[in-house]
Amino acid sequence: MKYLLMIYMNEDVFEALSQDERNAVFAGHDAFAPKIRESGEFIGTAALTNPTQSKTVRVRDGVTSATDGPYIETKEYLAGYYAVDCDSMDRAIELAAMIPDAALTAIEVRPVMDESGLEL
Repeated sequence: MKYLLMIYMNEDVFEALSQDERNAVFAGHDAFAPKIRESGEFIGTAALTNPTQSKTVRVRDGVTSATDGPYIETKEYLAGYYAVDCDSMDRAIELAAMIPDAALTAIEVRPVMDESGLEL
């Protein structure tokens, strides 16, 4: 089954880290990615910029509007993800726990659906 391991970040938490602690997080990603590539579970990964760089797009009555940033009332935002293909939700949770950010904030594990609405 395919899962998206979504990394949520709280900018206040990240900013409170020392440079050595930040480097340890990045090094943790550098160590994690090859492990899941070697196991054959890796599909893809991406880091996202801070939400201040984003646009929110809406189409209403055929009119497109794009506004700055998301309208969210939370301090946590989607900072990146790993897409994996593994045997079970339990294994996906094991993989999520290996992501260094799990010690700082939250990793959401969600099954990916195919076009028919079934989990892949």
